[in-house]
Amino acid sequence: MAELTKELSQVAPQTPETQTPETQTPQNPKTGSPTVIVDDLHIVYKVYGAAGESEKGNAANALMRILRRQGRPQMKEVHAVKGVSFVAHHGDAIGIIGRNGSGKSTLLRAIAGLLPPHKGAVYTNGQPSLLGVNAALMKELTGERNIILGCYAMGMSPSEVREKYDEIVDFSGIGDFVQFPMSTYSSGMGARLRFAISSAKTHDVLLIDEALATGDREFKKKSQQRIKQMRDSAGTVFLVAHNLDVIEETCNRVIWLHKGKIRMEGDPQEVLEAYNKA
Repeated sequence: MAELTKELSQVAPQTPETQTPETQTPQNPKTGSPTVIVDDLHIVYKVYGAAGESEKGNAANALMRILRRQGRPQMKEVHAVKGVSFVAHHGDAIGIIGRNGSGKSTLLRAIAGLLPPHKGAVYTNGQPSLLGVNAALMKELTGERNIILGCYAMGMSPSEVREKYDEIVDFSGIGDFVQFPMSTYSSGMGARLRFAISSAKTHDVLLIDEALATGDREFKKKSQQRIKQMRDSAGTVFLVAHNLDVIEETCNRVIWLHKGKIRMEGDPQEVLEAYNKA
């Protein structure tokens, strides 16, 4: 915990009055300095309407209970993340792996500030961006309008949007569909456009949840190159993907979550080898 406190002191912002020329934060953060500290994080959320043991497998009883208005829906607490701690640094690309229900997406949402900790804390140096959330895409609008509005939502200026527009369309590979509403897109096209928009800007911390699962080999290759560029510019990337090849080729660290806890963390090849044998 002493090391964690030491690193946290580096992450905590200083006020202008206390900064000296030696301690002022550079515009381009130094590669290797902490960006995210997760300290004994617990995430608990509630699920309403969960069936009781006597009702499981008995739809008729459940229906009669609803019709008779007998009692309120049952509530169940889910302890999704249990005491997770780690430190991420500028230049890291961290893969998060684990079976379904292991807490991967919940952990990303907590780092993004979308889920409050039940216990523990998350400290970030910079603004975390969860892919597809900051770029608030709307299905009834065309791809073109979504690109413009998505870039504005990330804080880009009109001139920056004009500069990046063609690159985003080309990267997404949606072609002439950019003039059609997103409601006409396949799930893969929508995912590619979200990634193209979100990665058009350099992020302090970018959180990617299964966005690379859809798309052809060429798109996956371009995505991996884009993530490498972000790492080289001293950004930090978290990547959740069921395709372990993407994790191995893209990330320099892997965290294996199992039932909400870190089962193993470290070198991608070692962690993935152990994961495949489990």
